[in-house]
Amino acid sequence: MHSDSNLRLKRWALALPGTLAFASALLLTAAQANAETIAIYAGKLLAVPGQQPLEQHTVLIEDGIIKSVTPGFNEVPTASQTIDLKNSFVMPGLMDMHVHIQFEISPKNDSENLRMSSEEIGMRSIHFGKKTLLAGFTTVRDVGSDEQQMYALRKAVNEGWVDSPRIIAAGGVGITGGHSDVSGMKHDLLDFYTSKQICDGPYDCRRAARRAVKFGGDLIKVSATGGVLTDRDTGTGQQMALDELKEIVQAAKSMGKKVAAHAHQEDGIIAALKAGVASIEHGSYANEEAFALFKQTGAYLVPTLLAGDTVVQMANESDFLSEEIKAKAIKVGGDMKGNFAKAYQAGVNIAFGTDSGVSRHGINAQEAVLMFEAGMPAMDILKSATVNAADLIDQSAALGTLERGKAADIIATHGSPLDDISELLDVDFVMKAGKVYKQQ
Repeated sequence: MHSDSNLRLKRWALALPGTLAFASALLLTAAQANAETIAIYAGKLLAVPGQQPLEQHTVLIEDGIIKSVTPGFNEVPTASQTIDLKNSFVMPGLMDMHVHIQFEISPKNDSENLRMSSEEIGMRSIHFGKKTLLAGFTTVRDVGSDEQQMYALRKAVNEGWVDSPRIIAAGGVGITGGHSDVSGMKHDLLDFYTSKQICDGPYDCRRAARRAVKFGGDLIKVSATGGVLTDRDTGTGQQMALDELKEIVQAAKSMGKKVAAHAHQEDGIIAALKAGVASIEHGSYANEEAFALFKQTGAYLVPTLLAGDTVVQMANESDFLSEEIKAKAIKVGGDMKGNFAKAYQAGVNIAFGTDSGVSRHGINAQEAVLMFEAGMPAMDILKSATVNAADLIDQSAALGTLERGKAADIIATHGSPLDDISELLDVDFVMKAGKVYKQQ
């Protein structure tokens, strides 16, 4: 197919509603990115996380899409490239369901907020995205950034203009004075930076949810509870009311979108699950009632243990956090791993997520190490970052496993992460949609 025809088809696909648009754009982007046939010889292949690895298989890729997965190292006369991973562990690209690509927390943040232009922040986002991609994460869900900048980066990735993970970008909705609202600056700046998607009451929150979709959100992110890094002493308990949450979820659902809820304390977790959210971000203090609701609704927990570990270190080893933030960081961050273990043992659905931006970009796989330390088996961790993540973003037909017809998002490590989960910290090979970005 000629390149101009590909472009017309791709534009048509991007105009389609919801999941169909994303899937169509994904496949068309893959075809444009690498219009060739590639054979990968995989010594050990985890084609479907959750199932046993395969030995000595050939993965055939055509135009960025997996054409076949067959036993043996088969000669492929039509292949324009053969990649030898006979001594490697090969698996689907990892997915991080909770990132903030535009920033990293540091002592320089106040200065950066005053000095960095939006254009400079956008350029830095590309840098953070590439670090994430080279770490083996081929898809991310960004749940809190300057929205128009993030939507622009999403388009740049889909068009192949920049090297970055595939981006699922959230539009944010929050209440006045809540975790999603601005904090830590003088009053006139608070007024200036307050988003039009800050709302109060169910009907105003319905408006805000519709606005978030109107301006380009793939999903809606809400803050059901207070947050650790909110620079005011308002705690981490429920802040968004149940009627507000219900209106947001219903408005999103009517437009084919899901809702992710930041929630630490059990009251806010329970309210968000009762309202029908698709995922709980952090879930630091979920209890038995919440576990039952998780299983009843099928919602996912996105644990972000790396964020908890990071803020505890910051509170103990640095002096740039306010006293209000330090107190919350030490308490909540210190409790997250133990409570995650309870959620896993209770049978809650888990999708991998780090809160990168709180932690440094490119070290996302450290989340896997923390999950393992909390008692989650390596296979379930890999499944959470592939199969489960794909399900959460409604992309199981295109992502999450290495099977015929799916995008060729493939990573490889020297040793097996099933034997040593820390192998994920040193990914040797990264392919996204059939294009190789890293090969050692």
